[in-house]
Amino acid sequence: MEMIASALICSVLVLCLSHLCHPLSVDYYEKKCPKAEAAVTDSVKQAMASDNTVPAALLRMHFHDCFIRGCDASVLLNSTKNNAAEKVGPPNVSLHAFYVIDSAKKAVEELCPGVVSCADILALAARDAVALSGGPTWDVPKGRKDGRVSKATDTRQLPFPTFNFAQLHQSFSQRGLTVEDLVALSGGHTLGFAHCSSFEKRIHNFNSTHDVDPSMHPSFAANLQRVCPVNNKAKTAGTTMDTTPVKFDNAYYKLLGKGKGLFLSDAALMTDSKAKALVLKFAGSDEEFREAFVKSMIRMSGLGGGGGVEVRLDCKVVR
Repeated sequence: MEMIASALICSVLVLCLSHLCHPLSVDYYEKKCPKAEAAVTDSVKQAMASDNTVPAALLRMHFHDCFIRGCDASVLLNSTKNNAAEKVGPPNVSLHAFYVIDSAKKAVEELCPGVVSCADILALAARDAVALSGGPTWDVPKGRKDGRVSKATDTRQLPFPTFNFAQLHQSFSQRGLTVEDLVALSGGHTLGFAHCSSFEKRIHNFNSTHDVDPSMHPSFAANLQRVCPVNNKAKTAGTTMDTTPVKFDNAYYKLLGKGKGLFLSDAALMTDSKAKALVLKFAGSDEEFREAFVKSMIRMSGLGGGGGVEVRLDCKVVR
């Protein structure tokens, strides 16, 4: 693990994309709850010891939280009798490892009752997931509050694995994120596993001319067809995101440059000149990828400026 140069990290971050906004600071809990970060890290470590899918799950969970109303832990809320929460929206039904956040919250509550938000715990857990997988570490700006609104219908706002570059660019830019943020954050696909449903349209009946997406490397596509045959009935079938699915590295970009990106949204990065140049740069330099990833994670984790309204005592329910 490595600490990215502090020049990339602001001691106070305010990225307000809503009318509510709280200044975020890396030392927000220094006096209020100085052992909070260590408690979160311990919870992530314990979970990883028995489940190597935890890092990818936590990173994806944080991303899905931040892209809807900002990073306010709305993705953690359970549905109620009168409301279907984000958890049950189609893009989120495969999210898992919520128990890690619950465990971390319990540990932090024992240290400092009612002080540390679930949104901050999720941001810290995502950082730890990356660092403990061999990726970079960074100081997470903190001070987010937890939101009280979570709607399954809002998950339609998330970028989909079937998006083309224009759709991806629009999704990121309307949240104040750049093309470099898009390409760097896509590098999170270096961790984890994807089910056939996320990419099967690229390998079967792609269009009226091609059965397989012609941008895919032939042998890569053939292997995916074996894993995910036509009319596949195995709900658990799928493949790893890259060749090192539990190690945070730049293998994703190396494969993408060879036509071996899994999602249509991955391949889409090669259709824009600026994005393609960044893909090739990150493929050639793991260090440059790490620096860009940290910068973009800090920017993304500031979406909404911590604009929730409370500190939940239980991350699954509003107070």
